Amino acid sequence: MTRTATEKTPVTLLGLGAMGTALARAWLAAGHPLTVWNRTPSRARALAAEGARAAGSAAEAVAANALVVVCLLDDASVEDTLTGTDLTGKDLVNLTTGTPAQARARAAWAAARGARCLDGGIMAVPPMIGVPEAGGHVLYSGARDLFEQHRDTLAVPAGTTYVGEDLGHAALHDVALLSAMYGMFAGAAHAFALIRHEDIDPTAFAPLLADWLTAMAPAVHGTAEQLRCGDYTKGVTSTLAMQVAGTPTFLDTAGEQGVSPELLEPFFALMRRRLAEGGGEEDLTGVIDLLLRRPT
Repeated sequence: MTRTATEKTPVTLLGLGAMGTALARAWLAAGHPLTVWNRTPSRARALAAEGARAAGSAAEAVAANALVVVCLLDDASVEDTLTGTDLTGKDLVNLTTGTPAQARARAAWAAARGARCLDGGIMAVPPMIGVPEAGGHVLYSGARDLFEQHRDTLAVPAGTTYVGEDLGHAALHDVALLSAMYGMFAGAAHAFALIRHEDIDPTAFAPLLADWLTAMAPAVHGTAEQLRCGDYTKGVTSTLAMQVAGTPTFLDTAGEQGVSPELLEPFFALMRRRLAEGGGEEDLTGVIDLLLRRPT
C-alpha cells in the first residue's frame, strides 16, 4: 500500500529537551504522526497531550516508524539510547551536536546495525523552529537520495541545506559557522568593554555595531576566492602590512580604557607572524594557513 499525497510521513523523535520539544511541536502542527521518547517521561507525556504517541522505551519508539530522528545531549547519549533497539531498515537522522569524526563513526555504527543515516547540524535556537520567517535551517549530510526522500518532512521544523555525501560535513559546517559566530561575539564583547565606563548608551552604540558588522560580512567572499585561487593578494583593499601597522592603536586604546586585549592579541600575533614571513602585500587570508596543523 502506497502513501497518498495527503498522508504525512510518521516520525519517531528521541530526545525532548528544548530543541527536541520544538521539533516535536512543529511536526505535530504540520499533521505528522509522531512517536516520542525521552529519558524523563514527563516531557513525553506533555507532548502526548498535544497529539504525540509517548513510547515507553527507546526500543518501542524506534520500532514504531521507519524515520527515526535523534536529538540528544551528545554522541555518547546517542549510543546509550540506541543500544538495544532494532535499527534494521530504519532511516536514522542524527541531529545531536558532535564532531565530524563522531558523526562519521556513529553513522557507520548505525549502518552496521541495518540503518541508513543522515547527520544534521541545527543552525537555529528553539524559538526559531517551526517559524519559517525566523531563518533557522538545518545542515544535512549523507546520501543525497536519502536526503531527497525525506526532504519535505525534514523541512517542516526548519529550512534544509544539503552539504554533501560525507557524513561528517554537516557537523563540520555547523562547528565552522558557530566558530565564526563566537569570533563575532568576541569582537562585540571587546567593543562593548571599550565603551563600558564612558557616557555612551550601549543601546545607542549597538545599532552602529550591528551595521558595521553587517557591512564587513561580505568580506568572507573575497577570502573564499583567495583561498580557491591561491592568490592572497587578489583584490586586496588594505594590505596585511598596513593593518599590522595600525594594531598598536587598538592595543593602546584598550590600555587607556582599562580593557584587557586578550580577545584581540592572539589574532594580532598571527598577523605579525604572517607579516614576518613575507606576507605584507596579502590580505588577512594567510593567517588561515598559520592555523593549520598540517601542510596545506
